[in-house]
Amino acid sequence: MGQRTVLVMAHTGRVNALRSARLVAERLTAAGVVVRTLSGEFTSAGAEEVPADPDAAKGADLVIVLGGDGSLLRAAEFSRPAGVPLIGVNLGHVGFLAEAEPDGLADTVDRLVAREYTVEERMTIDVAVQIDGSELASTWALNEATVEKAARERMIEVITEVDGRPLSRWGCDGVVCSTPTGSTAYAFSAGGPVVWPEVEALLMVPISAHALFAPPMVVSPRSVLAVELIVASETSGGVLWCDGLRKVDLPPGARVEVRRGELPVLLARLHGPGSGGFTDRLVVKFGLPVAGWRGRTWEDAGEHA
Repeated sequence: MGQRTVLVMAHTGRVNALRSARLVAERLTAAGVVVRTLSGEFTSAGAEEVPADPDAAKGADLVIVLGGDGSLLRAAEFSRPAGVPLIGVNLGHVGFLAEAEPDGLADTVDRLVAREYTVEERMTIDVAVQIDGSELASTWALNEATVEKAARERMIEVITEVDGRPLSRWGCDGVVCSTPTGSTAYAFSAGGPVVWPEVEALLMVPISAHALFAPPMVVSPRSVLAVELIVASETSGGVLWCDGLRKVDLPPGARVEVRRGELPVLLARLHGPGSGGFTDRLVVKFGLPVAGWRGRTWEDAGEHA
């Protein structure tokens, strides 16, 4: 088995993230792992600096990012085209996508070196923007693609579509088209459902829609969602945001199509003591009250009958 390579990334605006990234890089180097860092991000003795381009993670075994969920979404831009698993160490607030916490950082690195992790695929979405039948932009998202109003003082008028058929016309602040992974992000804030990540589906969640029918909707992963900006004299344009990172200005008449992405994002998940499933993650990240839970007590009773 050849020498392993790991790309280490960090939130450059956080001193603690840069400090932790150096500790991770040094421990990996000491374990005989080749460490890559992005040019201009941070330096570590023995690390190889590479340009921050789509090939940054090519040929690596793993991408480790230290920061919040925004940092992990940024790191996904490098891990996804390379087909490399990504793991986040949470140094942000909620850090829902992150797998590890800063406490026990050395142990986390040791477990990664020992390959004590599994890899799960997270569905992405491919997003195309068209105007008068011509493609204006093409991008993707792990969490969501959001069509939003560009002018703060007014709503946007949109017509939504599912599988080539019109669904409804809304005056609204925007529309979120989300993956299951994104169901706990912007879609959740807009009133959408929490969807377990192993469920394959697409979500459409209106934001502050002035309409009788404007519920959050869950559709097939094979469906194609579309949001069209109505052309009218009083209508302003909108803006498309993908994962809060990639922005496309939308003129009136623009059409945004969302479908299942061709490439998933691979997330590395630690296993062993202290690791839990998605339900545990919800409880911890949102501070949900579970005091009084007794579990499946009837099974225990049956064992002692």
